[in-house]
Amino acid sequence: MTERELIPLNIAVLTVSDTRTEADDKSGQVLVKGVTEAGHRLADKRIVPDDIYQVRAAVSQWIADRDIQAVVTTGGTGITGRDGTPEAVLPLLDKVVDGFGEVFRMLSYETIGTSTLQSRALAGVANGTFVFCVPGSSGACRDAWDKIIRHQLDYRTRPCNMVELMPRLLEK
Repeated sequence: MTERELIPLNIAVLTVSDTRTEADDKSGQVLVKGVTEAGHRLADKRIVPDDIYQVRAAVSQWIADRDIQAVVTTGGTGITGRDGTPEAVLPLLDKVVDGFGEVFRMLSYETIGTSTLQSRALAGVANGTFVFCVPGSSGACRDAWDKIIRHQLDYRTRPCNMVELMPRLLEK
């Protein structure tokens, strides 16, 4: 079997928070570090408040950009009144990747037990762009990136990965 080469992707990172700034955005920093250390390119990084329309606007802009292959959001996936990332992103998705949230909560259970029920982590595909929404804690971001996203956005991962699907995402 021939060895595959990494296909670097352009990945955008969005932090959803009413309180974080670039100076104290540990979760966003974890994701940016993960993206660049994995050999991908950071296409953009932003922080927006917990507002469905601002989240949707940022994600919409990135999924409309043909040069961005993936978006990772952090924050707003809980169950409080201000948590609205899933509501912002779900209408944009062409397909939901149900297994992402399931696997994330399974892995998270090992660390935080039944508190993982409060996570509404999700992933999907929108306009040929992969979108991942993970909780706002730096530990959750680390787990999501290191244990799931990193591998699925790496063309070298066997037996299969999401990168190999990219040429077929916009099929009709």
